[in-house]
Amino acid sequence: MLIGEYTHIIDDKNRLSLPAKFRRELGKKIVVTPGLDNCLFAFTLKEWQKIQQKLSQSSLLTADNRSFNRFMFAGATEAEVDSIGRILVPEFLRHRANLKSRVVIIGVSSRLEIWNEKVWSEYKKVVEKQADTLAEKLGQVGVL
Repeated sequence: MLIGEYTHIIDDKNRLSLPAKFRRELGKKIVVTPGLDNCLFAFTLKEWQKIQQKLSQSSLLTADNRSFNRFMFAGATEAEVDSIGRILVPEFLRHRANLKSRVVIIGVSSRLEIWNEKVWSEYKKVVEKQADTLAEKLGQVGVL
């Protein structure tokens, strides 16, 4: 399970060091793709295969399905984890999530999210203020 929050640096060669805590679980190759809320998602190959299968089973006749599949698959890239735990973040993905030198990597159960440090800080403040309301809504649908 991927959990926790870590601040790291993207170097001038677009390499990002993954938190040591995550490296063993992630393996030697991961998939990085545009995420939601202006971040990037990173998945193990096994988890990416599950997502790929579910998305591929969605109807091609529905515009929303086609659009979301394009969003996820067109921007996805395989990233090799080097011997010291770094990945290369392609420039187009770095630009997509407005990643500067300082980024925040968070573990969200089965995926990592890679955020611009300032955007994450602002987002987190908003969500923390709504946590009680969000919990109540989840409780109403039987999640909590």
